[in-house]
Amino acid sequence: MKKLVLGAAIALAPIVAMAHPAGCGLGTAVVFKSPGSWVEHVLAATTNATSGNQTFGMTSGTLGCEAAGGPLASGVDYFIDQNIDQIALESSQGQGETLDALAELIGVADQDKSAFMVSMQSNFDSLFPNEETSSSQVYFTIADIMSHNARLSKYLAS
Repeated sequence: MKKLVLGAAIALAPIVAMAHPAGCGLGTAVVFKSPGSWVEHVLAATTNATSGNQTFGMTSGTLGCEAAGGPLASGVDYFIDQNIDQIALESSQGQGETLDALAELIGVADQDKSAFMVSMQSNFDSLFPNEETSSSQVYFTIADIMSHNARLSKYLAS
């Protein structure tokens, strides 16, 4: 246990020095407004990441996420959150109405939709590594996948 705590402390040392290392969300905005130790930073980050409130904050522009933005078009994170099961199913197949709607929401042009569908299917295991994969994980994985694809990277918000 001591090694685990020491390892976490060493790994988090650079993060603790930053102003808001826990990001935005309920953990930062309400629970740990002024964290004074690395433990509070970790608890704030955990609160932000595990309850879905960080995704809500990014979507709604609240909970300290007003200027957070994101790599994809506005509302994509909310759409993924509301349709994650169908997106998983259609990603495994490389096609479907929900996946097509996601591409539309991101702004993918018709000539690049097939590249988007192929990317979603070929990266299914990265997008959905387990049944507990959160919508925010899927959101950032989609952005990462698109950033490494010459045809799709142009659809990322700058």
